[in-house]
Amino acid sequence: MTRFIIFVAYYMSLCYNTLNMVQVTRKDEREANENIIRRFNRKVLQSGVLAEAKTAMRFAKPISKPERRKKAIIRKARKAEKLDKTRLGL
Repeated sequence: MTRFIIFVAYYMSLCYNTLNMVQVTRKDEREANENIIRRFNRKVLQSGVLAEAKTAMRFAKPISKPERRKKAIIRKARKAEKLDKTRLGL
């Protein structure tokens, strides 16, 4: 489980060009895996690597005003069509 989480963080740092690699080492030989995972998750949240990766995943290219207007017209038409169908009981 720990290897998987470390791999995911490393993969996300490679994919989204973040150089903030979070590393966690064992404090001693008897430390439980759950504690290591907890410390790792805390460091990932504090470093902001996960937030950066999520914003990069959600990024959408800006589109021009005419394209946005066309899409809005299509959305309104679909919504009106759906409303008409519900009124008719279909």
